[in-house]
Amino acid sequence: MERRNPIRSFGLLAALLCLACIAPGAAAQGAMRIKLGTLAPKGSLYHKALLDMGEKWRHAQGGGANFTVFTDGTQGSEADIVRRMRVGQLNAALLTVIGMSEIDPSVTALQKMPMMFRSWDEVDYVREKMRAKLEQRLEEKGFVVLFWAEAGWVRFFAKEAVLRPEDFRRKKIFAWSGDNDQVEIMKAMGYQPVVLETADIMPALQTGLINVVPCASIYALALQFHGPAPHVLDINWVPIVGATVVTRKAWDAMTPAAREELRRAADIAGADIRAKSRVEDREALEAMKKRGLKVHVLTPEADAEWRKLSESVYPMIRGRMVPADTFDEVRRLLADYRAGGGGK
Repeated sequence: MERRNPIRSFGLLAALLCLACIAPGAAAQGAMRIKLGTLAPKGSLYHKALLDMGEKWRHAQGGGANFTVFTDGTQGSEADIVRRMRVGQLNAALLTVIGMSEIDPSVTALQKMPMMFRSWDEVDYVREKMRAKLEQRLEEKGFVVLFWAEAGWVRFFAKEAVLRPEDFRRKKIFAWSGDNDQVEIMKAMGYQPVVLETADIMPALQTGLINVVPCASIYALALQFHGPAPHVLDINWVPIVGATVVTRKAWDAMTPAAREELRRAADIAGADIRAKSRVEDREALEAMKKRGLKVHVLTPEADAEWRKLSESVYPMIRGRMVPADTFDEVRRLLADYRAGGGGK
């Protein structure tokens, strides 16, 4: 886990993740330089996993290869990162679905459907069933997937307690800059989206420009949103899903040994991030709770209202935010999974 989303997003990741580029003249000099940029905070789980993966790649590549990670979104939004990869300034990224959809929209099926997924087990099941097809589509666009990652569930952090869908219609809700579809969906729900960049969230909370932030707990804790927004609705709104991708050009420029080692290291990094991020998602919530955050759990009645609202916008999402074929495939896979007892 830009447009940067914790609804979106890597989240965040919810925040979430990286970018790379071969320095000019590197090939001619025999030294490959990879620069990784990420929305993830310095010292975070994602940062550490990427550094470890990069060090293994560097030794395998040899020839003076260099691997650097730039944290905290210093390389721009995820949309900026994708644009830079396309013009050759950068050549890899750990992106949330928001950034990945700039490459191919099919990946939005893993994140952009509110309350479609009920658990991480369901996310795992659907991702693995669709993985080969999604990776093929991305590769056809010139990007190789190294590993899939995630950054927790999007929840609603607010200045005041907001529990039911109706409560949010009187609030000003943060929306990610550049995510026009998200803005339209929020308006269709009757909400008031306020489009901002990530760096503007805290000042906007403090001044009252916004009073609700949908984001992952890890991201909220890192940026201290629980101070000006001391209430959270504990809802599994959408999972923040993402992946690390590298351009085909950069992939082909690596030695065979380096590609093999990068694959191996990426498998380890992805599994480590997925396992630890799920634990950190709940731990971050508990840490903020100890600092005064009030966690509001959905009642059965409120849960039913939220699901009804979510399903009411699925017709807008299908074919617009999420390609119709992948939208339908997710629903079919979830129905199969639950029918088999997996959803219990």
